[in-house]
Amino acid sequence: MENGSGVINLKAMEDADGFLGRLKPVAAGSVVPVDTEVLLSFSPCQHFSLPDDFTGSDCTDVAACLIVRDHRLGGHISQYINYGNHEGNEFYYNDTLKLLSVSYFAHNKLPMTVVHYHCNPNQSMSVNQEQSLSSREPLQIWVESLCACPNACAVGDLGVGTIFLIILSFSAAAYFLLGSCALRPFRSSSGAQISPEHSVWCMICYLFADRRPARRRDTDATDCTQDAEHCSSPRPGSILQCA
Repeated sequence: MENGSGVINLKAMEDADGFLGRLKPVAAGSVVPVDTEVLLSFSPCQHFSLPDDFTGSDCTDVAACLIVRDHRLGGHISQYINYGNHEGNEFYYNDTLKLLSVSYFAHNKLPMTVVHYHCNPNQSMSVNQEQSLSSREPLQIWVESLCACPNACAVGDLGVGTIFLIILSFSAAAYFLLGSCALRPFRSSSGAQISPEHSVWCMICYLFADRRPARRRDTDATDCTQDAEHCSSPRPGSILQCA
């Protein structure tokens, strides 16, 4: 928001296919004949085209598409009408009403669709409450949602899949990094091979062993004798040889 009150995440209101309403009936009143049904598909952030298998339709890469179905033709969808694009849309926020209004334009300078997002903290799911079509005014859509409240649905929330990919990436990086440090390549008669790098593994073991509490200096002779029986002199090239 320009006033610094927060961010309203419209994408969080979409369904799994990116729509806020798909083929939803619209109250058209006297705008269309009695035997005609009007449906609306709308996506707040994603471009879409209808019908899916026909690119010459008026509803190509749009934000809102009005579908007019004439039942006198056996339910055949007779017309697709572009009712708004994402490009050039306008935003207006009423801080008193906690209402965000977004206007979508099509082929002229007047808005074809106006979507009103109302902040409702008690509405966990985004609900398309009402859609009304008039011959003199733009198509009005009213949405009740928790995500219409500023900062209620943060942008870029990490999902389970994203967290899994992050953990997998870090694990793979650590695996290859440790492998490059702890394995030493060499050539033999049978070809190139790799073997553990003893200095790396001994260094790790030594760090853990070095953190053990120091022995008390007042250890009696019996304890010293036991330690002597379990410890041998270090071999050349080794770091720790205590059993």
